[in-house]
Amino acid sequence: MEFVRTDAAPAAVGPYSQAVVDGGFVFTAGQVGLDPATGKLVEGGVEAEARRALANLAAILAAAGARLDCVMKTTVFLADMRDFAAMNAVYAEVFGGHRPARSTVQAAALPLGAKVEIEAVARLAS
Repeated sequence: MEFVRTDAAPAAVGPYSQAVVDGGFVFTAGQVGLDPATGKLVEGGVEAEARRALANLAAILAAAGARLDCVMKTTVFLADMRDFAAMNAVYAEVFGGHRPARSTVQAAALPLGAKVEIEAVARLAS
């Protein structure tokens, strides 16, 4: 098992890794819309947070030896399911024609008051 860490995404704020690589797969921790340079949530609502969360995931995947087009499954946590359409539009834009399996659930609360958190499982790039 290999633990992944990159400065291009927010550092883990607890006893966990940004991602773990094992058996040819990458399992990421959930990412919120934190700017890795400031450590603060980006402004601009759920769209901006989703875009930043996906950029953080892309950076972690790259550090692990994968890409967004290697993602097989995501889980999206929303603080408010009424933000689904806005999050979904950003998600579709970022993933383009790649369509990993996905679950989306509403959470009672997310870290740091975030509106969205996204985690992924990917295969290593070939």
